[in-house]
Amino acid sequence: DDGLGYGDYPKLPDTPVEARAALIKGLKFAAQISNRNPALLYMSVRNHGWNKDFKPGKFPETEKERELAAKKYGLTPAEYQPYPDDGLGYGDYPKLPDTPVEARDPYYPYDFPELKRNLHDTLHAETDFWSEDRFGTSDPLRYSMKTYWLAFLGVMTGCFALYYWLEDYKMFRPVLAKQYPYEGKQHYTFDAKK
Repeated sequence: DDGLGYGDYPKLPDTPVEARAALIKGLKFAAQISNRNPALLYMSVRNHGWNKDFKPGKFPETEKERELAAKKYGLTPAEYQPYPDDGLGYGDYPKLPDTPVEARDPYYPYDFPELKRNLHDTLHAETDFWSEDRFGTSDPLRYSMKTYWLAFLGVMTGCFALYYWLEDYKMFRPVLAKQYPYEGKQHYTFDAKK
């Protein structure tokens, strides 16, 4: 164990001979894969990369770092405002406005109209909260919050009042004893004896 939590992964070759052997072994494996299904090799090369490639950089301290971070995310320095450096790990990622996707113009010719976004648009850090299949805050409320609370409390109070008022009046389905022909005669059923 290397102490970093990566477990027992194969260690890197120490000598040039081991490195060449590992390279040849990898090339043979790639040839074997490409003979069976060339798409597998293509996809593994096409989708290479680690999650570290997509992590935000460190929090910008200087004005030069802020300008570089703004350029990195396709924003002007005036638009760029990073998240506060409070230890949540957002780094230099820009703090975008909390506007839901449903508030965007539906008639704009987006590159991805089903997502209402263009290629290279910077995503919100919490984009899963603001996608179109989530609750949005773009529309104004039809009534005031006071009206909504009064309606909620009125319905709940009415339900509880009916429950407590009718608690003493139980209703059951009336059931009679099973009726068999010839009273007094032994009838055998599949019911368990009590």
